[in-house]
Amino acid sequence: MVAPSVGIFWGVPEGGRTVLVTDRTPLAEAEVYGNCLTHPRGHHEVWEAWRKLGATMLRRRGLPAAIASHEYEAFPRGRVVYMRKPALFTLYADRHLQSPKTIAELVRLFGLAGEHHAVRSDAHYRTLT
Repeated sequence: MVAPSVGIFWGVPEGGRTVLVTDRTPLAEAEVYGNCLTHPRGHHEVWEAWRKLGATMLRRRGLPAAIASHEYEAFPRGRVVYMRKPALFTLYADRHLQSPKTIAELVRLFGLAGEHHAVRSDAHYRTLT
């Protein structure tokens, strides 16, 4: 079981389906940002580090090879933050990732089952396609 976490995520196409890829921080290690606890790394920073690995190494790490040949903004993305008041995890997600099945998988991946959480849209996490 995954400890409750904050972090960033993408939905990356691979083999005709969307694979959720994440970069997480356990809540106990999250950074304070105003009233929130958040992940210390950003989408651009993480994506570029992955891209530098190349397609072969990405596959070896269980990540989609498409990461190596695309910009971080090419695929739908989002972020999970924890709002200390009112003690709520918020999943900011591109509308393409807001299906019940995808949200359920994100809840599982971030250890949020049994935790109070909400899903919200945010202009920052919007894919043009």
